[in-house]
Amino acid sequence: MSAGRYPPIATGRATPTGAGEPPGLPARWDPTVRAFLADRTALEHVVDRFGTPLHMLFPEVFGSNLTRLTGVLDAARVEYRICYAHKVNRSQAFVRTAAALGASVDVASAGELESARRAGFPPGRIEVTGPKGEAFLRVLAGSGVTVNVDNQWELQTLAGLTEDARIPVLLRVSGFPGSQVSRFGIPVDAVDQAFAVLGDHRDRLDFRGLAFHLDTGDTAERVRAADICFELLEQAYARDLLPSVLNIGGGLRQVFTADADRFDDYVQRLRDGLVGRGPRMSWGTNTFGYHVDGASVRGTPVFHKYADTVAADEMLAELLAAPLERQDGRSIGRVATDNLLEIWLEPGKALTDNAGITLARVEFVKEAADGSVLVHLDLSRDTVTPADQEVMADPLLLPGPRPAPPGDPIGVYLAGRLCLERDLVTAHKIWLPWCPRPGDLIVFPNTAGYHMDLSAGPAAMHPPAQKVAIDFRDGCFPAVPDDDYRPILPATRSASPEVP
Repeated sequence: MSAGRYPPIATGRATPTGAGEPPGLPARWDPTVRAFLADRTALEHVVDRFGTPLHMLFPEVFGSNLTRLTGVLDAARVEYRICYAHKVNRSQAFVRTAAALGASVDVASAGELESARRAGFPPGRIEVTGPKGEAFLRVLAGSGVTVNVDNQWELQTLAGLTEDARIPVLLRVSGFPGSQVSRFGIPVDAVDQAFAVLGDHRDRLDFRGLAFHLDTGDTAERVRAADICFELLEQAYARDLLPSVLNIGGGLRQVFTADADRFDDYVQRLRDGLVGRGPRMSWGTNTFGYHVDGASVRGTPVFHKYADTVAADEMLAELLAAPLERQDGRSIGRVATDNLLEIWLEPGKALTDNAGITLARVEFVKEAADGSVLVHLDLSRDTVTPADQEVMADPLLLPGPRPAPPGDPIGVYLAGRLCLERDLVTAHKIWLPWCPRPGDLIVFPNTAGYHMDLSAGPAAMHPPAQKVAIDFRDGCFPAVPDDDYRPILPATRSASPEVP
């Protein structure tokens, strides 16, 4: 592979797309990832050894994300626990890094529980969330892990499963005013019944506190939920229960875009194209979740999360400092500290943000009947995105065996390897710096958070993409299979790489 073009590090917002410049969705790239991609020897070695398609994980970036969140919590002077949400990625490198750095872990299945144990988490640093059947509850009873109870049936079942050891439990609460209904959790108006069960089974159930998780990035909704939970905790104290935890869940967002103005400009052009006010930038009849009615485009697209520009640590700081109406305007952090409560979090996407990329190789390029250019890759759509999402961050094109050719940018669609019409990796048009050739590489940014695992499967007997973990050690980027990765603590690492 010869030297190619590399993604810039985000330095803030640039101007919108100018006249004659193709629309774009510039991606945010972590400096460590960019430095690796710029090291042609390191990149060639990994590709030659492992082939493509390939998921590349960067535990050092994961660790940096964790450090930023702990910094916010330390500054707020609260007691806390960060539970890495394992479901975001099956990677052993990530879960082992979380264990080595002293975090806790949130698991949602028997398989994830075993993975966490192998990674070195003791029972006291494991929380189990999600819906649980009786067989799983039997595994958890007496194990020492904290069970985040989803419903009344789970609570009653746990109470009948053990006589020898108390089971640490949290109650997950839902149904907050102003929030969408959720299939998870005990409704706010039914928590009193759960308290009654806890009071009747003090010898078996060790009530640690309340939990909530909202599927939104809206701080105001989280503040309302926390406000109500603090009031419910006061009711628990009145029943002589002794809670010590408020778990505020996950949902801290990722930052995919390096240029919010260009993102907005692209989306506007995409919308205009759907109603004929400009060139069409979507494949076939795809509307990306918009409702198109005549000359109007309404609704919420499937890619709305890609527009976020607020980093997870900023979201967390804002939340902890937000005043609570029912607590005389005191902040969440202050109320927790005043009541000797620990704040627990369950970040997944926030810890894997920009800590993973996915490589694919161009197999061939063709022209469709309508003149659209299709670039066929050696992976399928579900390798890089959940089934209901559209990848709205531009991938990077790197030259393969031959140097990058001269030429103008070209608008293309990326096509997957499955023999299915729906297997388009990008149903929106993207612009690449040259027309890709067989053997060139496409690098998808920021795929570690759910994108790698949520939908991926061995369809058509294609094997799933491998995962490798990549570190920066002694001036090099060693790569090992994900299952073989063993973390090195920060104090023993070499300095971060310089970014060209």
